[in-house]
Amino acid sequence: MEKLVILWTTGDREVAIKMIFMYALNAKIKNWWKEVEIIIWGPSTNLISHDKDLQISLKSLKEKGIKIRACKACSDEYNVTNILKENLNLEVVYMGEPLTDILKSPEYKLITF
Repeated sequence: MEKLVILWTTGDREVAIKMIFMYALNAKIKNWWKEVEIIIWGPSTNLISHDKDLQISLKSLKEKGIKIRACKACSDEYNVTNILKENLNLEVVYMGEPLTDILKSPEYKLITF
């Protein structure tokens, strides 16, 4: 297992900064994992769409090679799909099936917040 997926579901800003972003960045730059991905799901979708500081941090993570996707069903529910796609240039897709594939695959390790 050399692929880490972080399922970010919390709307808690401090968890995003002090755990999710910090661990994802270090996991990537220190080569703890070959691939690191963050999936934005649920309340985190709304949080990232309105918090400019978190958006800057997320863009920096992308620039470091961390893959970031957001759940389209969630972004549609919060009416923020355009913000995520256009302002943050995120891949916004229905994540139910991809998450199921990740859960079933021995290639991935999943952590959730």
